[in-house]
Amino acid sequence: MIPQIETSTKEERKNYIAKRFACKGNCEICGICKMYRGKDPMVIYQEYIDGTRCFQEITEEYRR
Repeated sequence: MIPQIETSTKEERKNYIAKRFACKGNCEICGICKMYRGKDPMVIYQEYIDGTRCFQEITEEYRR
């Protein structure tokens, strides 16, 4: 379950992103790098980690 900004700490959100988007070492199967256009998800989700923007909003932006 995605930690909500209102009920989680910055550290909990950071850990969630780190675990959810951990490099699996198999780019052909994974797709994380392709989805985020080669950018580090920790950078992309920094606003979520900081508690200023919701996870879903950022995710939808990259799915366009």
